[in-house]
Amino acid sequence: MDLLDRVRTRLHRVDQSHVLNFYPKLPAAEQRALLAQLDSIDLEALPSLVNEYVLKKPGFVMPSRLEPVKYYPHDPKSSVRTWDQAAAKRAGESLIRAGKVAAFVVAGGQGSRLGFEGPKGCFPAGAVTNKSLFQIFAEGVLGTQDRAGGGVVIPWYIMTSPLNHEATTSFFESHKFFGLRRDQVMFFQQGVMPSLDIKTGKMLLASPHEVATNPDGHGGSIRALQVSRALADMQHRGVEHLSYFQVDNPMVRVIDPVFLGLHASAPDSSAEMSSKMVAKAEPGEKVGVFCLADGKTEILEYSDMPKELQNARNADGSLTHKAGNIAVHALSRAFIERVATDAKFSLPCHRAEKKIPCVDPVTGSPITPGENNGVKLEKFIFDALALCKQSLVAETDRVEEFAPIKNATGVDSVESSKALQTLRAARWLEAAGADVPRKPDGTPDCVLEISGRTALCAEDLRGAKLPRIERGASVAI
Repeated sequence: MDLLDRVRTRLHRVDQSHVLNFYPKLPAAEQRALLAQLDSIDLEALPSLVNEYVLKKPGFVMPSRLEPVKYYPHDPKSSVRTWDQAAAKRAGESLIRAGKVAAFVVAGGQGSRLGFEGPKGCFPAGAVTNKSLFQIFAEGVLGTQDRAGGGVVIPWYIMTSPLNHEATTSFFESHKFFGLRRDQVMFFQQGVMPSLDIKTGKMLLASPHEVATNPDGHGGSIRALQVSRALADMQHRGVEHLSYFQVDNPMVRVIDPVFLGLHASAPDSSAEMSSKMVAKAEPGEKVGVFCLADGKTEILEYSDMPKELQNARNADGSLTHKAGNIAVHALSRAFIERVATDAKFSLPCHRAEKKIPCVDPVTGSPITPGENNGVKLEKFIFDALALCKQSLVAETDRVEEFAPIKNATGVDSVESSKALQTLRAARWLEAAGADVPRKPDGTPDCVLEISGRTALCAEDLRGAKLPRIERGASVAI
């Protein structure tokens, strides 16, 4: 059976044959491209996906028992819980020196919401230097290597998407990998899923020779790590744990020895998947919330949490459910391999209704929808938490590690991120003995940026030569 017959048979079995309506009239190159695309899609999974997520709208089912998550507080001497931070740091540093840790960033998005044409990781994010997000992360990897010593080389896995893969790899090439060795950086693409008609569940056509698709979400990283042989590469290198983060946060601690040490050695961690949290800024903040759902650590999306739970407070006035998700995790390679290869551990899909440009499957005429006409399905990495035996959550300080760039203006914008970068740098410099000019409201009267090669935390500046900072100055060190 040739490729055309095989694809046609598979399409017929799932009632999706309409995508070949224009095939006979296509040029040979476009015919080949369409068949190759269709052959790569998991067509056999479509009927159940359409029935579960398109023809129906899956409703959120509140767990029968929902409790605040137990977490390791940022202050190890907190009344909430005491723990040995120094021991955790030693354990994490030991893993790093032994070459058992790699960095992993999911970077499949474009910067279109920021008015930026290109991969989001190429966006200029440095408060003073306008260094790209990728360069900031690269300096975090290099800074970690510098402090580990002994010739440690930390692998960095970067998941792109079909939308930005070539542009991302070209960006690294043109910047000479920001000082990293080329063989320590591995790029691979996440998978895609067909976009589906919101009324019928039929695959939408982007053009007569192409099915409309969308990236399968950061949860797709688990399968992509397996398919791309990134997991095999990790095994070859001796990597046992991944430090996972998303591309929009320039203040992320790319490799955090304290967090990794907790993840790998804490008595209440199965060392499969651990997470960082920050205390929510206010009840309605649009972040997922870590909870204990029927005894298991899970994340409730902010849109699913009832208002009364969002607003619930403890006797001291603090939010009862305050553990906000910042999309920073540690995952063991063994856990990813198990989830990626065992069908019973597949992650659920999440439905998003969208306006999806397409062509009429009968006439081929372009359609620019004025209302939502399609459903995009994607998977979320945090759904893997439910598959862990014991999952650990560690609190971090928002000013230390969380300043995402999601919007052009307002909350989580370029402006707010750069202000937080400056605030953190001022905190570190003052702790080391520098004078930082302040405005009457207490905020820094300057713009500051600290490279990961210079310092990864406040302690790294102790004993360093500190700059003189004038009022209104812009200083990068």
